[in-house]
Amino acid sequence: MLNNLRDSLQPHLEKIGSSFASTGISPNGWSCISLAFAFASAFIYGMNMEFALIIGGVVLLIAGFFDIVDGQVARVSQKITKTGGFLDSVFDKIAEVAIFLGILVGGFAEPYLVFLAITFSLLVSYTRSKAESLGIIGFMEYAVIIVIIIACITFIQRIIVTVKALNQ
Repeated sequence: MLNNLRDSLQPHLEKIGSSFASTGISPNGWSCISLAFAFASAFIYGMNMEFALIIGGVVLLIAGFFDIVDGQVARVSQKITKTGGFLDSVFDKIAEVAIFLGILVGGFAEPYLVFLAITFSLLVSYTRSKAESLGIIGFMEYAVIIVIIIACITFIQRIIVTVKALNQ
């Protein structure tokens, strides 16, 4: 399903890649910009100010956009490298953890939920990477995995809240 969407968006993504490649900023430069926006989002969440969830969410969307840009610039400019792919993956994980920590510091989620989110987020990436290194490819697409993780966390959280309420 997501592959079909990606295929239909490819012409638009190539235009975006061409536009951003014309700036002369390298794909790794765009990865750094994406990471900077992710850190800004985490900081905004952590400030717990009015509208922090909305503002942090918008900044996070910008970070996600630049995470798309880096790969598109690499493809369009034919600068796809193993180093770039490695850095992109590492920066993505750093961004995820930073955002989860911002949500924790801002008080938007219980610590155990943030712990579970970080743990499962990292474990999903690790198991996928390990399986691919063993030649096993074809796991669910990443977006589907994220939805499953969020659903599991919500499920566990609702059980805990209900049990606490019933025991009071």
